[in-house]
Amino acid sequence: MPPPPPPPPLGRGRRRAGRSGHPFDSALDDTELIAARGQLAQGRWAAARSLLVATGDDWDRRGHRLVVLGEPRSSAAWASDWLLAEPASPDATMLLACAGVHAALGGRERPETARTACLAAAELAPHDPTPWLAQLLLARTLGTEEEVVHLFDEVRVRHPEHHHAHHLMVARLAERHAAAGQDPLHEVYDFASWAAEQAPADSPLAVLPVVAHAERYRVLAAAGSEPADPLASGHWSGRRARQVMKAAFDWWLEWEREDHPRNRVDLNFLAHAKYCEGRSAEAAALFHRIGAHATPAPWSYPDQDPHHAFQAARAAALGTA
Repeated sequence: MPPPPPPPPLGRGRRRAGRSGHPFDSALDDTELIAARGQLAQGRWAAARSLLVATGDDWDRRGHRLVVLGEPRSSAAWASDWLLAEPASPDATMLLACAGVHAALGGRERPETARTACLAAAELAPHDPTPWLAQLLLARTLGTEEEVVHLFDEVRVRHPEHHHAHHLMVARLAERHAAAGQDPLHEVYDFASWAAEQAPADSPLAVLPVVAHAERYRVLAAAGSEPADPLASGHWSGRRARQVMKAAFDWWLEWEREDHPRNRVDLNFLAHAKYCEGRSAEAAALFHRIGAHATPAPWSYPDQDPHHAFQAARAAALGTA
């Protein structure tokens, strides 16, 4: 009997495969957020108002929902309308700030304007880490290292386990230059391990070392130090990589934080890591949990079409390739 065919390549070049335009929904599995975003797009901001009131001080969920609500271009206009009706509303002010951050990242607004809007939101809600998260989202791409560290500290003093903030910090740290021959000791690994150790046992920050490993692969592959196909890279097969991925997978088996708003982000990083490691059975279990909620990162790393990469890995892991 001839050997089975190899699995399809993990991804295709973004220029070719990106033409499919397959959408990724940053709302993930938050159905209430999806409904409120749809209402907001039609100018009905009352649903967003009710959603954010109900969210309360669940800081990870609040940050996730506001960042997603601020993505559509129309959000700034409707947030402004909301502010006309409720001039002192911290939620409306924060939504306008998040919309400004997205506009600045898209080149449609000056970064200084977005930062000013975030500071206005911070004055209205001094205990809320979300205004600082929004600024960190902006600084991740446009800020200095000192600014990124300062903003991360501002988030962390208000919510030490902030999921999105830690992911942003890892992505930025992974881009720092490592001394020759020192990549296994790169500072991003120390940071991720420290954050995981500081967090409670049930915290999804236990997956952060896997995220750090993927982000470092993105940087190395973009520089030509690793193959562009992660399956051809030894990045996922070293002793340290195996230890990191086993610890994170064991955490998932024990805790399985389905209640966390960014749970699917962690599952995508774990599934990608397990697939690249060659652990198809473990990857298949993760793909079942992910369902339809794929995320662009890390499937796009380093320059892949994420939809094709996700579908190829999922088909191979589930034995349907």
